[in-house]
Amino acid sequence: MAVLTSACPLDINSRTQNYHERGRAQASEQTSERHSDITLQRELCSGSAQLSSGERARQETRRAKMMLAYMDHAAAAAEPDAGAEPTVAAVDAAECAAARDFGGLVSGRPAAVVRPASADDVASAIRAAARTAHLTVAARGNGHSVAGQAMARGGLVLDMRALPRRMQLVVGPSGETFADVPGGALWEEVLHWAVSKHGLAPASWTDYLRLTVGGTLSNGGVSGQSFRYGPQVSNVTQLEVVTGDGECHVCSRSADPDLFFAVLGGLGQFGVITRARIPLSPAPQTVRWTRVVYASFADYAADAEWLVTRPPHEAFDYVEGFAFVRSDDPVNGWPSVPIPDGALFDPSFLPAGAGHVLYCLEVALYQHHHHDQRGGGGDDDMDKRVGEMMQQLKYVRGLEFAAGVGYVDFLSRVNRVEDEARRNGSWAAPHPWLNLFISSRDIAAFDRAVLNAMLADGVDGPMLIYPMLNSKWDPATSVALPEGEIFYLVALLRFCRPYPGGPPVDELVAQNNAIIDACRSNGYDYKIYFPSYQSESDWACHFGAKWSRFVERKARYDPLAILAPGQNIFTRSPSSVAAAAAAAAAVIV
Repeated sequence: MAVLTSACPLDINSRTQNYHERGRAQASEQTSERHSDITLQRELCSGSAQLSSGERARQETRRAKMMLAYMDHAAAAAEPDAGAEPTVAAVDAAECAAARDFGGLVSGRPAAVVRPASADDVASAIRAAARTAHLTVAARGNGHSVAGQAMARGGLVLDMRALPRRMQLVVGPSGETFADVPGGALWEEVLHWAVSKHGLAPASWTDYLRLTVGGTLSNGGVSGQSFRYGPQVSNVTQLEVVTGDGECHVCSRSADPDLFFAVLGGLGQFGVITRARIPLSPAPQTVRWTRVVYASFADYAADAEWLVTRPPHEAFDYVEGFAFVRSDDPVNGWPSVPIPDGALFDPSFLPAGAGHVLYCLEVALYQHHHHDQRGGGGDDDMDKRVGEMMQQLKYVRGLEFAAGVGYVDFLSRVNRVEDEARRNGSWAAPHPWLNLFISSRDIAAFDRAVLNAMLADGVDGPMLIYPMLNSKWDPATSVALPEGEIFYLVALLRFCRPYPGGPPVDELVAQNNAIIDACRSNGYDYKIYFPSYQSESDWACHFGAKWSRFVERKARYDPLAILAPGQNIFTRSPSSVAAAAAAAAAVIV
């Protein structure tokens, strides 16, 4: 009996053709597979105690490739048209891509890249790694981590984009609707499928939609809708998860709830999300999108916090904001404020006492033309409701920018940023981004010490700063948040040109570290969103009271610490490997 099996053919190392497209000699291959089966078990059971660390690493890499080759042969055995191995060029291309991420700050080449066709393939790869002493496994979505979090140096990387992107509409017993989507699907794909095919949409999004479902659910998933509808980890009802022991689970709030909440915001430490069930509601048709400008941070913060605490029938659907520099710099200055419709920013409206850093509040109200959920009428009623809310705000009159846009266009607005960054070369440059959650208690002090001092000239990209509500997050998830009901997302999203056209990346990383040091030394209540720490003490501080539960969950769901090694939280343990290998060998008999 084969030890490593695959329910569907695996596509390993970004091959350009699969086994269905190639011929093979069945008789000789079956003999070869039986020989490979025995050879693999001997390799797995052989000791490595007397090997040097370098020799052991080389042996682990060789075993990884043997396992994947064996998994591929096992999957292909049932296919009469299966055939040759992938080319070296395809292998190198996949491994090189998986050695990098959007951040561009670190690299770590894996031993191999697995392109799974199902949750069973994910489970097979994890079980294969468990039969070695040191191999780890990382799930990689669209490669948008910024500090190597989705890498597995010398281990296995799961290319989650390879999962079939089949989406299914599910209707609950009370008529509620859901989307069953693969963990490797982009939110952009979910949006277009749900709206175009069903006229429905999830309530909570990220600003950038070319991120995977599994990736954002493993971190939090926030945007301007989070204050009202909650983050994405609060907008999922069921998950399919493969845990670190290679077992596949379906979990929810009522079925296996500890695993369900552990995985949400769990940084990939407890399992790989292969499928998610997302609640849907009727999609809006149009959006009233408005931006206004503030010269005073106190006024900006007071208005933003007032808006996010309105009752639902008096609230916008979206509230965000950002800081910008009082200059005509096209990236850092006021040209970044007008909604892209040809409007111009007139600085003569700014008060005489305005400082060097200004603030833009961004709001949006959704409209359902045929049935507005708030009981409203048409465009006139929409304008009236927006006007009533806006007239109570203390922004600089004369610096208002508004537009009516389609719902899908509004949610896809960041695509324009990507297009421009690709044109000017900054998309391919390193991105030392820093994302923080900061308590409302400390946000004014942060503004003075960081935005108006350390970052007074901008960061060559957006400096987002807007409030969210703690009560919209379930404390059972693994996400670490500041104390208090209101906290802010501060996202410093640098799009610098490559050095020497832009600043040296080391300087930008040093500035990020200085910002974190300022938060720590000033006693701010803060958490890093998309954290990257190097020591257990820093991780314990990050999770605070949740740390002991986090460690217990790791022991429960990934006892060998196989998963998500790029987070640098736990070290792979060789414990029980010999027993696992012996058990695997016994299966052959």
